[in-house]
Amino acid sequence: MKITPVLIVPSIEPVLPLWEALGFTRTAEVPHGDRLGFVILAGNGVEVMYQSVDSVKGDEPKALEGHGASALFIEVDDLDAVVAKLPKDTNVFVSRRTTPYGATETFIRDAAGNTIVFAQFAK
Repeated sequence: MKITPVLIVPSIEPVLPLWEALGFTRTAEVPHGDRLGFVILAGNGVEVMYQSVDSVKGDEPKALEGHGASALFIEVDDLDAVVAKLPKDTNVFVSRRTTPYGATETFIRDAAGNTIVFAQFAK
């Protein structure tokens, strides 16, 4: 079994620079009109998908009926190295915290407002 998150966003293009800076590449993309409607990004053993709201409306509009708060949690080997790769304009809203479960974490928001947590566990 494999789980890959699909983040539904107003527009895909603004989120791409973040993932490209982290070494992710586009492994698939589907246009929707003159913009991207869907993209799969992969890197470092992680895969994430983005789909535009307009593309979802054209594909399966019932998928937009329910919304819950969620976040991507990505475990990394070297948190400092990941943070150093973030574009300068990245919205880092928790620069660093240590959790009771043994992780050191940094929280960011992508250009569409999704929360992404990078976590390093002590070895």
